[in-house]
Amino acid sequence: MTYDNPENPTLYETFKPKIEKYNEALKAGILEEYKIPDDVIPTSYGVDVTKIPEKFLTKSEILITELKGVDLAAKIAKDEYTSVEVFTAYAKRATMAHQLTNCAMELFMDEGLKRAKELDEIFKSTGKTIGPLHGLPISLKEHYDYKGKITHAGYVGLIDNISTETNQCVQILYDAGAVFYIRTTEPQLLMHLCSNNNITGIARNPNNTGLTTGGSSSGEGAIAAMKGSVFGVGSDIGGSIRAPAGFCGVWGLRPTQKRIPLLPLVPSGRKVQENVVPVLGPLARSAEDLELFMKVEINSQPWKNDATLIPLPWREVPIPTPKQLKVAIVYDDGVVKPTAPILRGLEFAAKKLKEAGVKVVEWESFNVAETVKAAYNGYNADGNAGQLSLLKLSGEPILKLSHYILEEGSGYKGQTAAEYQGDTGIRDLNRTAYLKKMEELDVDFILCPVYASVAPLPETVHYWGYTNLWNILDFPNVIFPTGLKCDPLLDKPDSTYVPRNDYEKYEHALYDEDVTKFVGAPINLQLTGKRWFDEELVKASKVVAEIIEN
Repeated sequence: MTYDNPENPTLYETFKPKIEKYNEALKAGILEEYKIPDDVIPTSYGVDVTKIPEKFLTKSEILITELKGVDLAAKIAKDEYTSVEVFTAYAKRATMAHQLTNCAMELFMDEGLKRAKELDEIFKSTGKTIGPLHGLPISLKEHYDYKGKITHAGYVGLIDNISTETNQCVQILYDAGAVFYIRTTEPQLLMHLCSNNNITGIARNPNNTGLTTGGSSSGEGAIAAMKGSVFGVGSDIGGSIRAPAGFCGVWGLRPTQKRIPLLPLVPSGRKVQENVVPVLGPLARSAEDLELFMKVEINSQPWKNDATLIPLPWREVPIPTPKQLKVAIVYDDGVVKPTAPILRGLEFAAKKLKEAGVKVVEWESFNVAETVKAAYNGYNADGNAGQLSLLKLSGEPILKLSHYILEEGSGYKGQTAAEYQGDTGIRDLNRTAYLKKMEELDVDFILCPVYASVAPLPETVHYWGYTNLWNILDFPNVIFPTGLKCDPLLDKPDSTYVPRNDYEKYEHALYDEDVTKFVGAPINLQLTGKRWFDEELVKASKVVAEIIEN
């Protein structure tokens, strides 16, 4: 398929000084009082850097940053910690996280400190917090509009774009007392399960810096793993919250659509579509903090200002006992069988859940290929017109995975209205079919991989089926750690396995070529619930994770 190539090397040269200036500002955001010595930063990849910050933190700062957000908020409200104390601890960890993983697009620590001081003054004068997030340092994916700040969404051509308003989701957090100080990185196009862009480059996985953080909420996965924020805000249209959470070994929630406000965000040139609806959601280090985010957002009644949202209040539901849980496990989606470490994780989870009294059955996958194809088609139903127009602004080089995703699905051909409607029909028929299957099996949740393998090498992921299946079906998902990590001695590839298709052949080859490259990669899993039942899902994920980890 021919198309108007947006790459323009001559034009791109004129943007390079702007990129350099942007990175100089990012480097200047690494304040001396929060940084680690340059000679501590590993010069080779394949290193676990998660413990390095602790060498430069006080015992109190370590304790503060180890606390769950809900517990930290309670201590601030009881005047056990000041907002400044909390901010300082997190500012140090976030700065160190960026130095070690390249996870930030913008650091504005001075503004964060000013906000923390203001919150302390309010508390001192009133004896009260201003909201449930009072003094909690929270990180933000860069492409949410933030009034007065550059918001480019990873597009070089938007590197001068100054937001004129603030995203509603972000504003709700701020009004609840959040402290902002870091905006994190994302890939070109916002459509990779990786992190590379032409402005700040690749973010690295803290557990093994030779691997990707995932994407497109790339920096959020890294900073959560480095404990550089209480929780962060990501977005997800194909796995963009869940892949970084899974690859980096932390928690993530992709809520049911139209519960959390989405706009405004960049790029505004991409029209919000209805076939696969994007969502905003949290990356965190506990189920309780996922719920904290949801409560703050939904209890603000955002539907009063956004007519696209469903006026569905957050419900208080009990934590289930293990014997009340009914889970179906996906060992193979029928397109790409998981690699050895993921299969080990699933089998380990099944054993632990059964021993705890959980009802566990096996899920036989169906209609995955056609449903995933419909999702891919939706991403470029416009023939990539929106993406190409933004790339054309600077003539920037199209990166490896950008080339891939632009050609995936309906590619440069796009879709007719009839084809788009046909895929919507596939979506709705399978939404009901999956719900009926859950009813037939008498299960409330489905446990499956996040991706066919553990965190891969940068710029390699092609198959998103374990995540974008649920985007188009719009069943909510929680990603959680199992406590297991990839071990080449335990997770040897099956040399007798014959791939069933090109997807499977490609993805298995990524892992099988050299399993030693993946040492230490977290083995996270994905728990899926029924549409609109996010509350039950979050509570169940806490119990499931505790059973598996203990």
